[in-house]
Amino acid sequence: MKRNDGMNYAPKGKSAPVVTDGQFIIAAIGLDHGHIYGMCNGLIEAGATLKWVYDKDSKKVAEFCKTYPQVQPAQSEKEILEDPDVKLVAGATITSKRCDLGLRVLDYGKHYFTDKSPFTTLEQLELARKKTAETGLKWAVYYSERLHVESAVFAGQLIEQGAIGKVVQVLGTGPHRSSVESRPSWFFEREYYGGILCDIGSHQIEQFLFYAGAKDAKVVHSKLGNYKHHQYPEFEDFGDATLIADNGATNYFRVDWLTPDGLKTWGDGRTIILGTDGYIEIRKYIDIARDEDGDHLYLVNHDTEQHFSLNGKVGFPYFGELILDCLNDTENAMTQEHTFKAAELCLIAQRDAIYVNDEFKVNRV
Repeated sequence: MKRNDGMNYAPKGKSAPVVTDGQFIIAAIGLDHGHIYGMCNGLIEAGATLKWVYDKDSKKVAEFCKTYPQVQPAQSEKEILEDPDVKLVAGATITSKRCDLGLRVLDYGKHYFTDKSPFTTLEQLELARKKTAETGLKWAVYYSERLHVESAVFAGQLIEQGAIGKVVQVLGTGPHRSSVESRPSWFFEREYYGGILCDIGSHQIEQFLFYAGAKDAKVVHSKLGNYKHHQYPEFEDFGDATLIADNGATNYFRVDWLTPDGLKTWGDGRTIILGTDGYIEIRKYIDIARDEDGDHLYLVNHDTEQHFSLNGKVGFPYFGELILDCLNDTENAMTQEHTFKAAELCLIAQRDAIYVNDEFKVNRV
């Protein structure tokens, strides 16, 4: 796991299979983002059998095969899609191309698991909604900052147990290191990556809806800007937004590509969840200047103030639940409506954002 490189951050957990070998066969198509490794790790640990990989870039395929020597390189995307044994395709292609890949995958009768953000336009989202309604297949999204972080998983369990009462507000910070020297060109082009609120903002909105137990929300205000990376005029290195959920819970989040080099990981992601009877703070990837390991959770309520160190202790139940949902036509991992609602709200936040530049002049995008 590369601690300094968020694009190739790929958590590994304990083996917790929910199916036997060969019972749930998967393939990977599209290796443009390193999250594909985390996606495959989670599914394999839950018992999935990785059979195929395809990407037009042979170097990416060769590197993938080094990590997963059991996988077979396919000669074409179609070779995978026409394999009747494949139940699910995982993809991390360029953001703007993820929807088209998903439509093809579902047309061939397979479930789709895509990296975030799944869409760059609201039109793409509507196509996906129609396709899932038409086929009954899953369009799952790798919202990794909640699903693949043990402290974030544990926070959900505490809330479900009533540890902090009813959730009133969620505050989220999602700072990332830009690592411009290792990024592909598409990463800096708005047409392809969709914008900062569409991209890494999707994590924040998804976790807000989940922790607040909300089905919908309104984007009240959003901003974005490029304060540092002027060599990439279409890039946005800062964004924030405020939302109000249908149940009255509120959300503020900030995302950025401004993590300084002195931090020992790619980003100091934190979440603070305020409830009527307590609060939780999650320090996801590091406890700065104290512990380089992540997965720290702090709980305060009427009974206690407590620190939990959760690295290696909680696991990642989402992946096994997703496999069983695909096999049993259930929605225990994440409902399709929740998956798409998080995507919709980040697209709206991006669309309606006010642009603020480094001279603090405000303009509409």
